[in-house]
Amino acid sequence: MIVYGGKELGRQFRTVRQNTIQIAEDIPEEQYNHVPASECRSVGQMLAHIAVAPQMWEEIHGKQRLMTLVGFDLIALFERAKNEESKPRTKAEILELLRSRGESFAAWLETRTPEMLGEMVTVADGSGTKSRFEQLLGVKEHEMHHRAQLMLIERQLGIVPHLTKQANERIARMRAAQTA
Repeated sequence: MIVYGGKELGRQFRTVRQNTIQIAEDIPEEQYNHVPASECRSVGQMLAHIAVAPQMWEEIHGKQRLMTLVGFDLIALFERAKNEESKPRTKAEILELLRSRGESFAAWLETRTPEMLGEMVTVADGSGTKSRFEQLLGVKEHEMHHRAQLMLIERQLGIVPHLTKQANERIARMRAAQTA
């Protein structure tokens, strides 16, 4: 039997967040206002969004521990998050926000019990349920979605993403080992 619980969620979230932080460090501050296309967030806004978004899940599944999202004012929660992510910040402030909020959320995830993660929560439109585990796994998926966007933006800015560099280095080592 494979067990993937709160400790594993926290550990994997830290890995995802560390990769996001590396991208944030690699992009020069003068590029934080770069908007890749109309109606998109700037680099800095996207990083701030990534930093504050997990609070929405912690509010729903931790502070309020809702059993149904039917009737819950998700729009108000989204607006609070949008207001928080829209505050003007320097690169250093965004990096600190990514680090501190990420660690706080990962530490919270680690304390989630199998019983809590197994609870079923009715989705907002009432069409079904999802486990808290599935919904909290969505936080990592959300961040990875935006991180992929940031990696494409890095390419547009002439930056080779760190994960690409690492993969290329591994391939080069494997090729060298084959020829040795």
